[in-house]
Amino acid sequence: MEVCNPFQANKTMIVRQAANALEILEYFARRLKPATPAEIAEDLGWPRSSTFKLVGTLASKGYLYEPRARGGYYPSPRWLVLAEAVASAEPLPDQYQRLAQDLMRATGETVAVSAPAGIHATFIDVAESPQPVRYFAKVGDRVPIHATSAGRALLAQMPPEERQRLYRKIEFVRYAPTTPDSPEAVERRLEEAAAMGWHQSNTEYTPDLAGVALPLPGSDRRLSVVVVGPVSRCLERRPETAAIVAKHLAQLR
Repeated sequence: MEVCNPFQANKTMIVRQAANALEILEYFARRLKPATPAEIAEDLGWPRSSTFKLVGTLASKGYLYEPRARGGYYPSPRWLVLAEAVASAEPLPDQYQRLAQDLMRATGETVAVSAPAGIHATFIDVAESPQPVRYFAKVGDRVPIHATSAGRALLAQMPPEERQRLYRKIEFVRYAPTTPDSPEAVERRLEEAAAMGWHQSNTEYTPDLAGVALPLPGSDRRLSVVVVGPVSRCLERRPETAAIVAKHLAQLR
């Protein structure tokens, strides 16, 4: 069983053509073999005409190719070349390269390193727990910056005036009874975290999950690390988990 996030959709304006191009890449990452435009349209539920045009455009730009004649299209290595160039220009700081894996082994739970992306925290490194019941997460997943411990560990690194500007952009949706639903409520959570020395969450955004997060110091980037798992295992262990995370961070300084 995997515990995943039922609130992935958000009200951010989406440019459909860009989203479809990325969805094709994700489609091939799942399929792992060539596909014809007709198969892509069928599998994704898209109109054939627009699918053929999109595939043709990506092929003309060198992002798709035909490994065998009339055998369907597949992503070209161009994606990888670009991704490696981008990643190498702004990598995760050296001292945090193995942090997620190390903490996952130490705690047995899913660990993610997050960075701010507007009103969200985006996972830029993930080590998923091997346990059958776990938080399922992947690089690129986003969570509300105000309604998660990972996000608030990022907010805590911002000056108060910057946080106030950000609050004006947030729709304070009440995902659960424990969700902080106003700027004042978020600020109270930040004050509580400052007193404890770590940020915590309990089913605020995703049902049945509890987490512990800390800011990552020693970098010119705002980063946080969160350890998160099912309430049944993690809720009562939050102080213990926070101590484990703090110990690992102290060893990295």
